[in-house]
Amino acid sequence: MILYERKDKETGKEYAYRVLKENIMSLELKPGELLSELELAEKLNLSRTPIREVIMRLKSEHLIEVKPQSGTYVSLIDIDLIDEALFMRFAVEEKVLKLACESFPRETMIELEKNVFAQEIIANMEGGETEFHKLDTGFHELLFSGVNKKHIWASILNISTHYNRMRLLTQKKDSKKSVVEQHREFLNVINNKDISKVEELIDKHMKFSMKSWDYLIKHDAEISKYFK
Repeated sequence: MILYERKDKETGKEYAYRVLKENIMSLELKPGELLSELELAEKLNLSRTPIREVIMRLKSEHLIEVKPQSGTYVSLIDIDLIDEALFMRFAVEEKVLKLACESFPRETMIELEKNVFAQEIIANMEGGETEFHKLDTGFHELLFSGVNKKHIWASILNISTHYNRMRLLTQKKDSKKSVVEQHREFLNVINNKDISKVEELIDKHMKFSMKSWDYLIKHDAEISKYFK
């Protein structure tokens, strides 16, 4: 588990929550991994009370599972929760991209272009899945922010924890270059205000990684053990 530097004015409970959630979302703590309240308290230099409260909060977010007489575990990835996240992404992101075609700030477009340029660099390197995943997420966050829907993006992130763990888990199997090409298409659609291409682009982008997921879950031993 990676221990991050504690922020100014961050309470012990806030720190523990941030560290645990980021380690779960980055797969440093693997799905199904057993957690010990005592060990977590020692590593984070906290009492067990805030650790217990954080575990209950993460349990309510479906990231931790508490099994009576067994222990506390990082939750396995749930396909049903992935489906819910995809449903929301399909419904909302299409509308957001159409809004972007109507009006989009130049300064945010510049940030999107910088983001895609960074993606291209990582895509041509070995490894870098975690960094590429952060850039990918940041790209869509900028898109929502550019049409004044950043709080909706925050809501999508909250419901997408299992989806995003799946994306990161399978990032090694996906073609990063294809993702970059699709993000370039987003930029072209916005710059050309080509609303007619939005539905097709969103459909292609959202389904790109999904094509291989079913096979990987059923046949890839390294991946299949992380699912319900």
